Amino acid sequence: MKKTILITGWTGYIGSHWVVAFEQAWYKTVIVDNLVNSSLKSLDWIEKILWYKPDFYNVDLRTSLQPSPLEERGQVEKINYIDWKEVKWNFSLEEVFKKYGFDWVIHFAWLKAVWESCEKPLEYFDNNIVWTIKLFEVMEKFWVKNIIFSSSATVYDSRVYEDKNFSWAVETDLTWNTTNPYGTTKFITEQILRDLSSFSGFRVANLRYFNPIWAHESWVIWEDPAWIPNNLLPYIMKVATWELEKLKVFWWDYPTIDWTWVRDYIDVVDLIEGHLKSYEKITSPQPSPLGEREQGQFEVYNLWVGRGISVLEMVEVARKVTWKEISYEIVERRSWDLAEVYCNPNKAKKELNWEAKISLEDSLKNSWKFYNK
Repeated sequence: MKKTILITGWTGYIGSHWVVAFEQAWYKTVIVDNLVNSSLKSLDWIEKILWYKPDFYNVDLRTSLQPSPLEERGQVEKINYIDWKEVKWNFSLEEVFKKYGFDWVIHFAWLKAVWESCEKPLEYFDNNIVWTIKLFEVMEKFWVKNIIFSSSATVYDSRVYEDKNFSWAVETDLTWNTTNPYGTTKFITEQILRDLSSFSGFRVANLRYFNPIWAHESWVIWEDPAWIPNNLLPYIMKVATWELEKLKVFWWDYPTIDWTWVRDYIDVVDLIEGHLKSYEKITSPQPSPLGEREQGQFEVYNLWVGRGISVLEMVEVARKVTWKEISYEIVERRSWDLAEVYCNPNKAKKELNWEAKISLEDSLKNSWKFYNK
């Protein structure tokens, strides 16, 4: 019998991959999104790959019922080219839980632009934390207590990365003292889940990752923002295809190999496998509400390659793969950027039998196929 998963905030680049991957792994996915910062275009992507329509509900986790955000923004016409007549508009989260017997939840419903969180911190606290608490309340009411939370390396205390002896962050390093409101919302949610595991029997796989790259092997789903990208790889690809003139490199005085900041980049296919294996780790039969206090679990895993790549190293790999000149300019440093952010994935390797296998060059080759087509 298929396990049934609720996926929140699924219509973005990452969530769309997850829906396809879990359906192909013989799970039934039920997906909810309020479409505030995503598009129904993702529904078209998924149907082209699967040849059928997963159950989708237009839900805002903060309210029981409200008008479609598309109607509010005058964008209903975007539905027409998909002809999604089976979209369920204006549902409450409880209505969705009543209809399905969920085995677990993956929580992606999140505003995630670091720069925007610095400009609109209260909006991020409201959207990210209020959404999430509502979800947890409904999960507890319907006795659904297995959850994978999409966390981030931004939860680590900034002093971990600023330490002169820094090599990489491990799961036991300090969290808090975040450098931006986005990271703060992830940190607060981690603490809520930790308490729910201790006192309400939640079984939590808390996955910290950052900078997923590449696109689906079907050549249908990829990261191609219509505006100037926040993420490095799509920005580079848009320069390679002459959609943008130059890459902006934020300053040139970091204490790194080439004076540009360093990050870890993981292929989305490796990341999906990590989610599946983490679920296998935490899942167990649901405890009886009539028995003693149920036993919770809270496991933290870094899902990373474990190797930092500088901005200019990424540019050089992109030049090799695309055979294009990637022009760039040095611009003013952003206040929230740290010199190096990458993590130790050894716990996931040991406990989940998981490790990233796809090289950076192969990820970029696959990405270039999409942009070049």
